Amino acid sequence: MRKKRREYQSSDLVKSFARIYGFENKLIAFEIKDFLEEYLDEGLFREIRSVNIEDKCIVITVNSPLLKHDFQMRKSFYLKKFQDKFGADQFNDLRIL
Repeated sequence: MRKKRREYQSSDLVKSFARIYGFENKLIAFEIKDFLEEYLDEGLFREIRSVNIEDKCIVITVNSPLLKHDFQMRKSFYLKKFQDKFGADQFNDLRIL
């Protein structure tokens, strides 16, 4: 069963509130996690512990060593996907922990 999409994220009011209070990066991190939920199968997605953004770097924390290795092997692919979706100036690196 798929979770309901986070409809509130696209709201202009929420984006304005995030900009004022400085948590725009957290909203983008939620969108990245939503993308990964759609892209990966359910079992692999459950292995992702968290997604954060720190200093223009996407930080994905993964429980599974196998999935961590897969992310590291395809790091440039994922980074390009995220840059295409959110803008190339938003991120310059992807770390897998």
